Amino acid sequence: MASFNEAFDLVMGYEGGYDNDPYDVGGETYKGIARNYYPDWEGWKIIDEARKSSAFPHNLQDISELDEKVRMFYKILYWNIFWGDLIPNQAIANELFDCGVNLGTHRAIKYLQIALNILNRNGVLYDDIVEDGIYGPATHNVLNTYLSIDDPVFIVKIINILQGMHYIEYMKKSPTQERFARGWLKRVSIVK
Repeated sequence: MASFNEAFDLVMGYEGGYDNDPYDVGGETYKGIARNYYPDWEGWKIIDEARKSSAFPHNLQDISELDEKVRMFYKILYWNIFWGDLIPNQAIANELFDCGVNLGTHRAIKYLQIALNILNRNGVLYDDIVEDGIYGPATHNVLNTYLSIDDPVFIVKIINILQGMHYIEYMKKSPTQERFARGWLKRVSIVK
């Protein structure tokens, strides 16, 4: 089964530390947690207290309680949403987690469902599932069926393609977001 710790470490390589970019729609962020979207996250109290120090924001990396709050935030609000501990393939779990963190779990799960429907050989391998962005027994069972007969690399590739297209469409609609293109595109890795 997939390891949360591996997926978390991978995503933290993209999310970095503290940032307050005026062009980021999430506003102030810490390790990818946007204050505009999660104003009630308990970690903000710790960050606001640490802000009083002249060592801010460098002092944040030394607060183990803050690290644990980050880890639990991602485990509960992202990993558990798609039953990450039960995903039998680490590459797929990593991709769902990364895509979910960056684009939302609903979109990441929907991309998985689209991939599974595209790869079912017109219903020969298994019936289409509803592309509703909700990870439940039907999606889980079809994923397990797929993995018992085909290569997980194709699911990861399709999710990456859809993720990349989302970034392109988003930047076309909101050109100020092009400043984030290189960082986003680093997350779109077509596996071999």
